[in-house]
Amino acid sequence: MSLELIIVIAGAFLAAFGVGLAGFADALIAAAVWLHVLPPVQAVPLIMATGMVIHLLSLAYLRKHIELSLLWPFIVGGAIGVPIGTWMLSYAEPKPFRLVIGAFLLAYSLFAFIRPHVKRMDTSRSVDGAVGLVGGVLGGFAGLSGVVPTLWANMRGWRKDVQRGVYQPFIFVMHGMGLGWLAGSSMLDRSLLTRWLWCLPAVILGTWLGLKLYRRIDEQQFRRIILGLLFLSGASLVVF
Repeated sequence: MSLELIIVIAGAFLAAFGVGLAGFADALIAAAVWLHVLPPVQAVPLIMATGMVIHLLSLAYLRKHIELSLLWPFIVGGAIGVPIGTWMLSYAEPKPFRLVIGAFLLAYSLFAFIRPHVKRMDTSRSVDGAVGLVGGVLGGFAGLSGVVPTLWANMRGWRKDVQRGVYQPFIFVMHGMGLGWLAGSSMLDRSLLTRWLWCLPAVILGTWLGLKLYRRIDEQQFRRIILGLLFLSGASLVVF
């Protein structure tokens, strides 16, 4: 087994564990590991393909917490946003957008740690749809579909199971749409299937361990984990 393959498998395990525990950040975790050994044209499809399995495994456990009445505005908005994001990718440089999103995540997570009892947001479905739209655009443009919906679900003050029942199916659908777009653009090759198959055992184990730990944490601990991951996500976007 080559060193490259070991690193790829390790990245898959870490990404799966993060999703099992918190429900998001698989793309950021995997990219932080895989981009050291894979070019983006190979890393991005693998992130989407493994991410679909990771989220599907977690959603099988969380399926009773998926509330379609809360989820559908995000999905509709995201479906509109993904093609916009992919269109923007042909005309704009993703780095400035990554810096702006990263700086906002850093500011919000620090503020939320300092002021833990901020009033919960109570808005309409149209606003939720707009958040999904932004998530879809960022997903098609820079691979960041889950960050804004996760942030919004946290601001809404929903219980941890409700939060994951919204943003995790959203990420799953956006991964599927992104992978479909890449397939339609003939950007997938046989090496993707090979690496994906090697990653499957690590994905299953990492997701199982993450979910096992998730069952043991309370609402406050979950909120701190989410804020910590949002902070690290923002830092990675700003630094890298």
